Amino acid sequence: MEAALGMAYAGKRALVCMKHVGMNVAADAFVNSAITGVNGGLVVLAADDPSMHSSQNEQDSRFYGKFAMIPILEPSTQQEAYDMMAYAYQLSEETKLPVLMRVVTRLAHSRAGVVVREPLAQNALNPEADRTHWVLLPANARRQYASLVGKQEDLVKISNCSRANRLNLIEGKRKEVGVIACGIAYNYVMENITPDMEVPILKLSQYPIPEFLIDLLHRNCKSILVAEDGQPLVEEQLKSLLGADFPVKGRLTGDLPRMGELTPDSVGAALGVNIEQPYTNAQNVMPRPPALCQGCGHRDVYDALNKVAAEYEGARIFGDIGCYTLGALPPFRAIDSCVDMGASITMAKGAADAGVFPAIAVIGDSTFTHSGMTGLLDAINDNANITVVISDNLTTAMTGGQDSAGTNKFEAICLGLGLAPEHVRVVVPLPKNMEEITRTIREEIEYKGVSVIIPRRECMQTLQRKLRNKKK
Repeated sequence: MEAALGMAYAGKRALVCMKHVGMNVAADAFVNSAITGVNGGLVVLAADDPSMHSSQNEQDSRFYGKFAMIPILEPSTQQEAYDMMAYAYQLSEETKLPVLMRVVTRLAHSRAGVVVREPLAQNALNPEADRTHWVLLPANARRQYASLVGKQEDLVKISNCSRANRLNLIEGKRKEVGVIACGIAYNYVMENITPDMEVPILKLSQYPIPEFLIDLLHRNCKSILVAEDGQPLVEEQLKSLLGADFPVKGRLTGDLPRMGELTPDSVGAALGVNIEQPYTNAQNVMPRPPALCQGCGHRDVYDALNKVAAEYEGARIFGDIGCYTLGALPPFRAIDSCVDMGASITMAKGAADAGVFPAIAVIGDSTFTHSGMTGLLDAINDNANITVVISDNLTTAMTGGQDSAGTNKFEAICLGLGLAPEHVRVVVPLPKNMEEITRTIREEIEYKGVSVIIPRRECMQTLQRKLRNKKK
């Protein structure tokens, strides 16, 4: 996020992509980028995960955009996502603000044919000439914040006129129900609408919410159903905008499920459509929960940790984010926590400070360079009594096998942070080395201070890929 902001400072266009929990990590720079403004176009693409298919929560990134007071785009289809990107840069450069584009799992994990256009030319290098609004000392920040607040009325006007927001009214007397369909939920609404149904619909794909269009819709119907995949951001705003006496239905009222993804069935039921063949999970298919790959080095790490931890009554193993998080599942059931990237080391430190012994942290090589190094430095500075296992499979395995930022540098990083050389231990996680690995773990647990064990063996997926490529 900060690198993209630096590009925008230089006058270039930049795109930064993350999933919703990445917004938490980027929040400091993200929120402040609305105060600095941008010079070149800056778009933040956040992929949310309703139903938590592969996430710790199902937070809604639209709240971040509203909190930062910047424009938000929410496409309904792959083509819209593509087309909106060019518009997003135009909007960013016209308003001098970053733009948040929010997608969800069903859009991010799908494919479609897309009609492409000629690529936009990158901006010429044009570093910002006015230094003051990029230096967020209080005097400058207050002035910049006043400018941001002053743009809000214009942002609402832009939303009212945006082609991303389409209002389909139906002539005649007021209809029983109107629908506001946000982003991908528009598809679920349209799957249920038949020609004989008189339902005015506002397709909402740009925020701040278009108050003029919403007022037109509310004058055309007696109640509004809000279909939004995520948390009830629009529904909450409508209750304030339209008053307590006007019926607004959605997730808060129970007309749509409070948690998880929307589906055509759940939206159809809220519209009063008779679902003759509701979708149900297949009953004759055995579940196949994810598991660590056969031959994975993490398996041997957990075998060794479980064996040694069983010798200590109060042992706790704090896990982290990565494919090795699967060590929480059978057959290992090896970790006691998994909260966010880097939390294994700092949670182990906090637990050790509280008296837990032994407190063991398991973190992957990529997660360690992402969020673990500062926690390790904190533990070293406090001489916390923890044992840190950096399970190094020489790649970023969970997201496709990219190079890991710290490969072949972990010993040097640990020493540079101040760890005693004799307590940086490297082992090779193989069954034949189990005696050496368990002995090393015992020795470092008994050391009253911070120690790091680095089990190192290449990921089976990347190894097999390399072997296949060699045969070609």
